[in-house]
Amino acid sequence: MFRKEFADVIGKTGMIPIKDLRPLLLDKDPSKVSELGLLELSFFDDVKFAKQVAENYSLTFIDLTKAKIPDKTIKLIKKSDVLKYRVLPIQKTAKAVSLAVFDPSIVELRTDLQTLFQHPVEFILTNVTSWAKIYERVTESIDELLETIREVKSTDINPDEAVNEEDIGDDVIRFVNRILADSFIRKASDIHVEPYEKNFRVRFRVDGSLMEVAKPPKALMAPITSRLKIMAQMDISEKRKPQDGRIKLSIGGQPIDYRVSSLPTLFGEKIVLRLLDQSNLQLDMTKLGFEAQQLKVFKEGIHQPYGMCLVTGPTGSGKTTTLYSALAELNVVGNNISTAEDPVEFNLEGINQVNIKKSVGLTFPFALKAFLRQDPDIIMVGEIRDLEVGEIAVEAALTGHMVLSTLHTNDAPSTVTRLLNMGIEPFLVTGSLNVIVAQRLCRRICTSCKEIDTKVSIEEVVACGIAPSSAQKIKIYVGKGCDMCNGTGYKGRVAIYEVMGMSPKVKELILKNASADEIKKQAIKDGMKTLRMCALTKVAKGETTLEEAVNNSSADKF
Repeated sequence: MFRKEFADVIGKTGMIPIKDLRPLLLDKDPSKVSELGLLELSFFDDVKFAKQVAENYSLTFIDLTKAKIPDKTIKLIKKSDVLKYRVLPIQKTAKAVSLAVFDPSIVELRTDLQTLFQHPVEFILTNVTSWAKIYERVTESIDELLETIREVKSTDINPDEAVNEEDIGDDVIRFVNRILADSFIRKASDIHVEPYEKNFRVRFRVDGSLMEVAKPPKALMAPITSRLKIMAQMDISEKRKPQDGRIKLSIGGQPIDYRVSSLPTLFGEKIVLRLLDQSNLQLDMTKLGFEAQQLKVFKEGIHQPYGMCLVTGPTGSGKTTTLYSALAELNVVGNNISTAEDPVEFNLEGINQVNIKKSVGLTFPFALKAFLRQDPDIIMVGEIRDLEVGEIAVEAALTGHMVLSTLHTNDAPSTVTRLLNMGIEPFLVTGSLNVIVAQRLCRRICTSCKEIDTKVSIEEVVACGIAPSSAQKIKIYVGKGCDMCNGTGYKGRVAIYEVMGMSPKVKELILKNASADEIKKQAIKDGMKTLRMCALTKVAKGETTLEEAVNNSSADKF
């Protein structure tokens, strides 16, 4: 929510027309700092603005863009109080707590802030960009989020089928809510609730790796499992068969979906929840991690009037995000877009999305055939799993439609051989394929504890594929582990890509039934960067470690 007092400050400087501030003033969302929208104004020079404001109000200006502020200092304040007061603690001494502000009118709240910190406070005026960078590190505490959790009941559930919650105690409900809130804070992708003979544990998958977060008493196993199944509208009396369900929650005002799966095991039901957070979905193709040339080739492929674009990689490598970003790029009023997914993960406005339901006969082939009678321009099919789906997709691509889909292969060239091995004719493959993208996700080095890795020798760097001359100059970084990354040294992930366009020479090799290695060799000659090359580029930029790059990319033979 934009502070009116700050609008008055801006008006006095005369640097921003009030008409440009109007959209920000109308934003009443209490869960975000609306003033950060100033950074979206192309003409707004935040450093020049901050210096002018500091001079007008006799405050000290410091650009904190490169300031290293300890995690424990930032944790002196709750996120809800940051949203309320627009202050960030950057230093604490015996004399005072130094607070970074971009709005000088906050100084009038000195008394309230001294009560909040139980300490004298002083104000440092900084530019909006550096304040926003520090704000990114502020996280909500579990206790704050627990107050905001609300269950969103589905309107299409028959009330007669709802299960009574009488047998579920308040302690179990609180524990489940705490686990859901904790997973949201840690940005986990999955929650595993696992029963064993003598114990019971909860694990989160964070940045691709599982970590244990709780070991509740074995006696709570059945109530916790039942609570999760009730929330997911699953049958709690059925414990012999696997079940699927969905939980809709509002956490901190944000809608979060959890895709729930139960599996009968030797000692009880294992529950796995996949978090689907729409706010984390990156639809801007320029921010996915493509290098400039790779993005150019990919965009050329999807903007063709017809053809097939395939994204390949293992489960959890970000294929869905890449496909959704391509759909967002193509989602204009003049295009009719239909998708068949198993299941639909995110709702995209303006796109006709179909959930595959094998139980009623709604399979990928059935959906694809129906799409072709719906006057489509662009079709996205979740995965090409067999010859039937492959043939329909190729036929659609050759008859004037753009087809987007995924496959599970190791790299881009082997995708071609997979299609040929399915039984699709080589001339159909060359005629329909526009571009193939292979991808992986590497864990990103935590920026709070990033340091030069002195343990890596030049010989190890060369062995990974970097030229000896470059190996002597390159700096390899690693995260030593801190509170921000739970001691792992990693925070978030970065994508690596292999983008293969269909050059005339590559098409010629496909028609000759060439091997994946021969196709790969020619694609590299045509300018393709392999997964390993792309991963080593990320290492050179200090975005990931050498170990992550090697683990997530196969060694290249050429």
